[in-house]
Amino acid sequence: MDQCSILYILPGLDGGTHVDALRDLGFSVDLADDLPPSEKFTAYHAVVVRVADCNLSGLGARLRAKPKFGRRVLIGLVPRSCTDRQRRDAAHSGFDVTLNHGCSTRDLAAHILRRLRPFPEYRCLLRAPNGRRKAA
Repeated sequence: MDQCSILYILPGLDGGTHVDALRDLGFSVDLADDLPPSEKFTAYHAVVVRVADCNLSGLGARLRAKPKFGRRVLIGLVPRSCTDRQRRDAAHSGFDVTLNHGCSTRDLAAHILRRLRPFPEYRCLLRAPNGRRKAA
């Protein structure tokens, strides 16, 4: 099994707090300023997209349509100004869950691990603080 890996896409926004804390929890996190080519997604278990506006419908559909994207976890981090309807539209277009920008890192990690658990092909390991590996 591989170490749990996350692609954190933040288009011009400061998102370093989640990234550092996720690494402390044992995830391997890579940053991107924009959407990478399709073949890059196969190396990650989860994709976290941080957006400035609430228009996620087209983005979710475009990511889910990429070849070999499969059942990877797709999470959107949105501002508090997003309405429930916009969040539902994001869920219908392919996002597993949408969370506020200010959500805690533990909530983000819990959503990722909860979504990965039912799929054996996406099983991964987290690095424990004492150096031992634990199955996620």
